[in-house]
Amino acid sequence: MFEIIGDITNIQVIATGRGIRRLKHLQKRHGGRRWRKLKGDATVRLVNGSLRRAEIHWYEAHGVGKKGLKIKRFLD
Repeated sequence: MFEIIGDITNIQVIATGRGIRRLKHLQKRHGGRRWRKLKGDATVRLVNGSLRRAEIHWYEAHGVGKKGLKIKRFLD
């Protein structure tokens, strides 16, 4: 696991609606209608306590919030 420190910057939409492979799973588990997959850069604190800059991917829907955050790669 990891913890996001500060704000997420350089946010971009990767996919929306039917372009999301896990759309049915997200709707069944969390509800919501207009899902988007996004990516951005953030400083994260890893389990070992170190701080790293990383590219984060997540799913988001209005009224549901961020779900499925994961680190895709480290930027430093």
